[in-house]
Amino acid sequence: MTQEVQTLEHIEQRARAVRMLVFDVDGVLTDGSLFYDNQGQEYKAFNSRDGHGIKMLRASGVETGIITGRTSQIVLHRARNLGIAHIHQGAEDKLEALGNLLREAGLTAAQIAYMGDDVVDLPVLNRCGLAITVPDAPDEVKARCHVITRAAAGRGAAREACELIMRAQGTWAGQIALYDR
Repeated sequence: MTQEVQTLEHIEQRARAVRMLVFDVDGVLTDGSLFYDNQGQEYKAFNSRDGHGIKMLRASGVETGIITGRTSQIVLHRARNLGIAHIHQGAEDKLEALGNLLREAGLTAAQIAYMGDDVVDLPVLNRCGLAITVPDAPDEVKARCHVITRAAAGRGAAREACELIMRAQGTWAGQIALYDR
């Protein structure tokens, strides 16, 4: 992918083909901060609206997954809470992890939206059908993505990506109708 201008129509066309949205964790589902206590216990903060967006996206028929270079019990707990079934942690080679995920899910790369924030995500961002990043990603990452969210990582960016896909697929109104009674 190069710095081609992404029209809204082009992005919506790519979003309509998405059958799974896959997230990196640190810098996407979190703000990228890593907290440790004196015993080395790791803590992460997740956004509840991002989480609910993921649940709505799953309810609309789009699967979700995680590919992350780090390994953490916290990520497993959060993924289980959100119903994310496809989890690849400790992925030193994220493109290899994507290949494994595609085989598990029976999907093609064109059916995957991936949300990453750093250069280690470039192999997957370059391969997937819809590449999404956050505003504070390096320029090299932003230049290769179809979408740069307005919201920051860990502060609504994942929700924004979920809504973009649901709107493109015509399922957003149905999800809102479940609450707007």
